[in-house]
Amino acid sequence: MGKAHLLIVEDDSDISNMLSIYFNSQGYDVDIASRGSEALEKTHRAMPHLIILDIMLPDTNGYEVCRTLRTNIRTSHVPVIFLTQKDERSDRLQGLELGADDYITKPFDIEELKWRVQNAINRSERESLTDPQTGLPAGRLIEDQLRRIIRAKGWALMDIRLSFFDAFKDVYGFIAANDVLRATALLIGEVIDEFGSPNDFIGHAGGDNFIVITTESAEPAIRQQLKDRFSAEALTHYNFMDRQNGYITAPNADGQLEQSPLMSLGIGTVSPSTHQFADIREITELAAEARRQDLTGQDG
Repeated sequence: MGKAHLLIVEDDSDISNMLSIYFNSQGYDVDIASRGSEALEKTHRAMPHLIILDIMLPDTNGYEVCRTLRTNIRTSHVPVIFLTQKDERSDRLQGLELGADDYITKPFDIEELKWRVQNAINRSERESLTDPQTGLPAGRLIEDQLRRIIRAKGWALMDIRLSFFDAFKDVYGFIAANDVLRATALLIGEVIDEFGSPNDFIGHAGGDNFIVITTESAEPAIRQQLKDRFSAEALTHYNFMDRQNGYITAPNADGQLEQSPLMSLGIGTVSPSTHQFADIREITELAAEARRQDLTGQDG
């Protein structure tokens, strides 16, 4: 996997800088927020794999930040470790009641905090709660959302896949490919922010496959924006010559070199107004088939 993304929410600059330096040295990608509002904004903009959250903040407290994270469909899965000077049983219980994953008091042992962070991230990935590349909700959380919507009305599920992603990975390597996945997750979030609603769900089903659950009314604009913006922004991941050519030369299944088009998005959409579903498997199967037809149309 790529670097896990940590968000440290701490208004004491000495502590936040120390944690940033330490976790960067441990191979993490670290971001810092000094206020609760800033933490929520950064979490919304780039999904962290875990949040280290101080309880005492200038504008609010960590409990309110955690409550907001847990009640938002887009951030409810993010592991949270509370960091505080308080050591009262009632404070620990309040944090755990809000859904915090762990609780550590100041002064703390940095090695202990490292293992608590690593264990929380590993547990989240092991239980198929988050994708290790993007930090987005994965397997079990996607299934939970499918069970939530199957008897509802007015929703649209979008099955999104990167076409010619494997050829890109073969030529540019897995680090560049991981950058594409993270950039795609960020792009989807930005488009949903502009054309969707806070209740929309974004998941990463694995590999180059993403899931969006939005409303039928918002789906057409989201679909068009995703395709247009991805086509433009994907070019930044290629070198000048490949951009000029409009293709890359990559090995096929037989090891022979052949031309492969640049990446684009295939999107298949299903909704209760166009289909009837007996179970959640039918939702995903029909959406995947619609997405394959979309990709076939692109290839043609």
